[in-house]
Amino acid sequence: MTAAARQALVHRARRDPAMVVLEGLHAVKHALRFGVVPRLVISDAPASVLALAAELAPDVQARLAALLEPVTTAEFAALAPEPPATRLIAVADRPVWPGSSTAAGPIVVLDRPRHPGNLGAVVRVAAAAGAAAVWTLGGVDPWSAAAIRGSAGLHMALPVEAPDELPPTGRPIIALANGGEPLGPGTLPGDAVLLFGSERDGLAPHLRRVASRIVTIPMRPGVSSLNLATAVAVVLYLQRLAGSGASGPADTGQPDPLST
Repeated sequence: MTAAARQALVHRARRDPAMVVLEGLHAVKHALRFGVVPRLVISDAPASVLALAAELAPDVQARLAALLEPVTTAEFAALAPEPPATRLIAVADRPVWPGSSTAAGPIVVLDRPRHPGNLGAVVRVAAAAGAAAVWTLGGVDPWSAAAIRGSAGLHMALPVEAPDELPPTGRPIIALANGGEPLGPGTLPGDAVLLFGSERDGLAPHLRRVASRIVTIPMRPGVSSLNLATAVAVVLYLQRLAGSGASGPADTGQPDPLST
């Protein structure tokens, strides 16, 4: 692909809601692991990228090597104004997920999330815990560059969608909010729709009303709230460890610590 064609594709992907720019090895690694075939993968330090992939993600290193196009540092800087430390970006189509509301596992719903990094961290936790989907109702764009960085590219592992309103699913709807029954082992059904409020304003009143139950995460006296991603992690992993959550995708057989 020519430099002009690469520039046009990256610029289009930053505007086109059907496409995404993946920044850094972790995001590209996860895209490859979950079956995404990028349209473009570029780096101005290909040898370093492939050496790091051999160390941290040997399961995708050969595929990455076959896709990777070397570019000059000047071209890379033009295409990645805030370049990732690993000197790698890719362009891909966003996955299309038919029937996310019927997939196994809980659905995480975020009401008006305000911080894209937090939103991305929620996606990362949800993917790790085997959730069926992450839906956002208002708030920041769940497919923003900051949100994708926060998820380390795990937007490619499960549906991440922004419906205009809460879709009907036939699942039990549980609101995580103050003033409810204490969260404990076995509290939540494995197929629940889990509603989490915004970082500042909490859950909207109309969403509290549609919930069949309100559940509260117990905290020591004097502590009023948790970070959004932390709250989602507590709920999903308690549910998973209780045996009611989905098992999630099969393991790749490769070590994948949180830092990679």
